[in-house]
Amino acid sequence: MQFLARARSKTPQMSRPVAGILLVTSLAGCSLLEDRSQRYVDAPEGQPIEIPESADQSRFSEIMPVRIINTDDSRRMYPSSIPKPPDMTSEILDQNYVIEELDGRAWLLVNEVPGRLWPVVSAWMNQSGLGMAHDSPQLGVMQSELANFSKRSRELLGLDNTPAADEPRVLVQTRLAPGIRRKTTEIRIRTVELAQNPEGLVSWDDGAAGSESALERQKALLGELGAFLKAREDNKSFSRAASGMVAEPLVRLLSEGDVATAVRVELDYGRTWAEVNRSLTEIDAEVMDLNRSAGWFQVDFRTEDERSPGWFSWFSSKDEPTHTHTVRVEQQDDAVFVTAEQQDNYTGEYSASDLLTRLFEQLY
Repeated sequence: MQFLARARSKTPQMSRPVAGILLVTSLAGCSLLEDRSQRYVDAPEGQPIEIPESADQSRFSEIMPVRIINTDDSRRMYPSSIPKPPDMTSEILDQNYVIEELDGRAWLLVNEVPGRLWPVVSAWMNQSGLGMAHDSPQLGVMQSELANFSKRSRELLGLDNTPAADEPRVLVQTRLAPGIRRKTTEIRIRTVELAQNPEGLVSWDDGAAGSESALERQKALLGELGAFLKAREDNKSFSRAASGMVAEPLVRLLSEGDVATAVRVELDYGRTWAEVNRSLTEIDAEVMDLNRSAGWFQVDFRTEDERSPGWFSWFSSKDEPTHTHTVRVEQQDDAVFVTAEQQDNYTGEYSASDLLTRLFEQLY
């Protein structure tokens, strides 16, 4: 019993040196520990495993193959800028059958190729009472019969219930075109008034709706068409004639070697400006100033690490915006070209080529 008592009494004294070591270590913090999180950046490539010649080669294979990295474009492989895996849902719209509007024009955006939608839109034309007088799958245009002589068509278009012999001849045109985003279709509807019966397919006018009431009527028709398409999403029919509309993309990335130099957009200037403005927001390039008539955006396109105030984060969670790049939108002949230039005072990670590449991926 006396021996046990003595042993217990010595235990606190023996633990004092250990507690002192722990206290010193805790006060030293991370200064005694090496940060090895970035050692892989400069790690040399290992030698492949050599298998004896007498072994059966067919019994050996890679259990977890390592993806080949292009070292010419690896840049800084730090944890904050490690490439993210591809987004498998990037081709899926957040909402399907969305009516979009810009500069007096409205269209229905559908997450499907025109060849799939052509038969369903044709069915809507017939079932709504408009009928089908002419169509051109190559142009993506459908033209209805005259709405003057159909009660259902007159109600659909909001025409007067008492037709007159001298009233204008009214018809409806529907146009399907590949969307600016991949595997999408933009559907437009317009009402055409003519002095006399048309002899054939009327040329499509890509101008604005004309009046506020005409634009509201277009949006109402697009809403009914969208509901019709949604109710028939399981329709598996396909039009080979209309499949040719998806052959040429509307957005192209131009480059010299491996460096992106411009984004070519085959849309009008107003539509391109709106799409670039939207895409800049979605790639976290903060727009500091813009001038549509002059065709430029001044943006802050820095990495999250460059935006972070670092050790002084208790004063501010984010530093002030900095003009790092200028994006220019310029009309040239039958297309619009989007270019970018890096400011001289910005020496960060993202170049003008990186900005154009991100813009292209977001646009297309």
